Amino acid sequence: MKKTVKAYQDIDFLNSSDGRSVRILTEYLQPKSKFQKFKVMDTIVFFGSARLKSRREALKGYHKIKNSNPKQTENFAKQLREAQLHLDMSRYYEDAVELSRRLTEWSLNLETTANRFIICTGGGPGIMEAANMGAKRGKGRSVGINIALPFEQEANLFIDPDKLITFDHFFVRKVMFMKYAQGFIVLPGGFGTFDELFEAITLIQTEKTGRFPIVLVGISYWEGLIEWIRKVMLEREHNISESDLEIFKVVDTADDAVKHIDEFYSKYLLSPNF
Repeated sequence: MKKTVKAYQDIDFLNSSDGRSVRILTEYLQPKSKFQKFKVMDTIVFFGSARLKSRREALKGYHKIKNSNPKQTENFAKQLREAQLHLDMSRYYEDAVELSRRLTEWSLNLETTANRFIICTGGGPGIMEAANMGAKRGKGRSVGINIALPFEQEANLFIDPDKLITFDHFFVRKVMFMKYAQGFIVLPGGFGTFDELFEAITLIQTEKTGRFPIVLVGISYWEGLIEWIRKVMLEREHNISESDLEIFKVVDTADDAVKHIDEFYSKYLLSPNF
């Protein structure tokens, strides 16, 4: 007699197009269940490029190129410029580590049995790795909300192993970023970083979520975008209001970011002492 397979155990169906709605629902419910299990009440989410390197790694790469023989290295000048860029941009990796550590230490001193303001990242390398590393240095927990990609984004080693969640659908992943967020720290990044940033701004603007601090770190990186938003979207086209520019704050250092979050929660929620 052929053994029957229950519907919810039918792997072929679950992986089919007809089973997509079940997979989507699972990607919402499983992380929610994990957050409840570990009493994760809310998070501060770090966004930024997966390509940024630590200063140590960038410096190592720079010296490797610089000390090589130009005659034996293709496009030596181009490679050296790229290595210098990685070195310059490594400051944001170090900023993410420091800011995450300080936020973690502050959250651990809150008088609550819940886990408040847990560091959360996209789970991969670069800025995500830096933020999870900072949480570990601060003796705290951190969450990694990873995404399955064709080019395999590996989860970084600093996430709590039991708090690593991997998604297939970007939109469900973004729901989980937003659902628990009490702060966004946005460092230089690419399309994914911009996608998550503008979704958060839109949800706050349209009052689909409560207000929380959105901090963009790196004036030289963000100033061109902010100027375009003000000159074109606001002043020329009138597509946004002046008050919309108050949804986010652009700062240049980890100290500036901490100060803004401190001032925000002193006004709206509680008074952290960083």
